[in-house]
Amino acid sequence: MSEAAGAAAPVPVVAVDAMGGDRAPAEIVAGALAAADRLDVEILLAGPPDVLARHLPGGRPPAGVTLLPAAEVVAMDDEPAAAIRTKKDASVVRCAEAVRDGRADAMVGAGNTGATMAAALLRMGRIRGVQRPAIAVPLPVPGTGRTTLLLDAGATVDPEPEWLVQWARLGRELARLRFGIAEPTVGLLSNGEEPGKGDELRKRAAALLGEVKGFAGNVEGRDLLRGTTDVVVTDGFTGNVALKALEGALAGLAGLVLGVVGEPGAPWAAHAAALQSALLAAAAPLLPDNTGGAVLAGVDGVCVISHGSSTAEAIVNAVRVARDGVTARTVERLAEAVRGAG
Repeated sequence: MSEAAGAAAPVPVVAVDAMGGDRAPAEIVAGALAAADRLDVEILLAGPPDVLARHLPGGRPPAGVTLLPAAEVVAMDDEPAAAIRTKKDASVVRCAEAVRDGRADAMVGAGNTGATMAAALLRMGRIRGVQRPAIAVPLPVPGTGRTTLLLDAGATVDPEPEWLVQWARLGRELARLRFGIAEPTVGLLSNGEEPGKGDELRKRAAALLGEVKGFAGNVEGRDLLRGTTDVVVTDGFTGNVALKALEGALAGLAGLVLGVVGEPGAPWAAHAAALQSALLAAAAPLLPDNTGGAVLAGVDGVCVISHGSSTAEAIVNAVRVARDGVTARTVERLAEAVRGAG
């Protein structure tokens, strides 16, 4: 952290991969600049300086923003592990190295998820005792103001049952830190609520999860947006499929509802504008741009993964999550959770 002029407390420094994401670098740079302006943070903006300059006011970084030169870029379709091994001067690698070396307190990436995870894992390392990291995705529960934390959402597709126990503990601590839940409950994603349901992984994990405080048993896919438990654990393959299914279903439902509301000549046409406004306001908490991104739980540093189509506002919210993770001492608290019995 660096000392802000006239401030008593150090200001978190967040490294942002300016070249990661479908809308990079323009939207990512715009979001990083907005974060530096609106949040109490400093930004390290990673990417080729000549490319970044085209998106900076006057071609120069404003106050609170420092360029982190990186000559290479990991594409969205690159094979993650190979890209991190061969593109050592990639922007996402430079972000992870900045955290490792103490130049930054956290990193944010909206690019290739596997590469962001690999860069964080290989450069930062794991929290002692953590076998594998997990992507913890927040799922807002409609109409309640509550959030369910799903992990793993894609980091480790074929875990051992013991790793799900670790993820449950990590998830409980993240739910405390991020959402203020004193004693989070935990569910195991399965194909039925009854004990004994599921494949061999889930049966073995369920037996072990009994030692985790707050474990409430199996939950089903339909429970993810119901808030049945505060934390849901599963393997990365199933978690990622469930997440993408939810995203597709919500997008399809939104399109259907807005299409009906906006139907020309319908009896409700006179009220369509007001109704659309109300629906959009109700749906706002569910939009990926507003959730702030997923935390890569288990690496020895704060790493926030934003979605690939992130807008500038999504990056602002991801930086906010990264900042809060630093000020809440998230890594230290997660390390304590892994060592403890909760």
